[in-house]
Amino acid sequence: MVSKTPPNKKTEVLSENDVQSISDLKDTFSAIKNELGKVIIGQEDAIERIFLCMLSKGHSLLMGVPGLAKTLLVNSIAQVTSLSFGRIQFTPDLMPSDVTGTEILQNKKEGEGREFAFIKGPIFANVILADEINRTPPKTQSALLEAMQEKRVTVAGTNHQLQEPFFVLATQNPIEQEGTYPLPEAQLDRFMFLIQMDYPTRNEEIAIAKHTTIGSLPKLKKIISGKKLKEFQQLVERVPVPDHVHELAVDLVRRTRPNSDESPAWLKKLVQWGAGPRAVQYLVKGAKARAVLEGNYMTSMEDVEKVANPVLSHRILTNFHARSEGMNSTEVVARLIEDARKEQR
Repeated sequence: MVSKTPPNKKTEVLSENDVQSISDLKDTFSAIKNELGKVIIGQEDAIERIFLCMLSKGHSLLMGVPGLAKTLLVNSIAQVTSLSFGRIQFTPDLMPSDVTGTEILQNKKEGEGREFAFIKGPIFANVILADEINRTPPKTQSALLEAMQEKRVTVAGTNHQLQEPFFVLATQNPIEQEGTYPLPEAQLDRFMFLIQMDYPTRNEEIAIAKHTTIGSLPKLKKIISGKKLKEFQQLVERVPVPDHVHELAVDLVRRTRPNSDESPAWLKKLVQWGAGPRAVQYLVKGAKARAVLEGNYMTSMEDVEKVANPVLSHRILTNFHARSEGMNSTEVVARLIEDARKEQR
């Protein structure tokens, strides 16, 4: 048995098989990054965070200006993971049935007469690219809610189970205002991570100019099967979490709520609404996934801190006072983490 338990901390340990699986997972992720590097230049943080979500059975919302390869990244991840891929281009006239599927009346295969048959929509795939999700009305956006939470869709009163593993990777352009519909809080909360994609560095942009203008992109090899990915997901679920790490996750979330006695005075002036209990779950799950990607056999406080921003930033609603001072939710999370570090010293 192998353990990295802090002194005087009683917690579970992983089996030798799990320890070997962690090593296999690290090698697999390294191979995935190398393969994605054939078509995606830079964006290492985004790639890692998407994979953390997949290991945690979560969904991702990718935010970035046009041209940062958001769509290409999602498509490439589907290729290297050997999973089925469905793309939904969200537009103002998209209907819920265009996402989930619909029933049509057709002739019976045997005998006379007609019957209704369910025609599956693009949601019936392992990896769903919800492209420009904020360009469709809330009625159609809500068609994703049941699928993301329950892993099923309901059409004409009949439940249809989705195949697993199942991930929604949505993209959103922050600078497009006309013809867009803000995501409702209920749907934002179902995304485990908000992943901010930034402009590439100068050297990365030079590499983009050199390598993406000389012909078609190379075909990517399949690195991991759906079955193996499920095994890694189960491995992540078994990773031990000490009590003090659970407490850190809970305390961070509770301090985001301005009406809580535990939130600091400076936050009460800046935040209108804080994160809910689902954020605690995603903090712990994300921390466990990061621990195994780092080759560790136990979740640490650092793992929670590293996933805090993508988990919490879209669950904190700042008020007018914060916006007038140019402070956003990302900076609020950073300050909460800094406060937590000072308390640990």
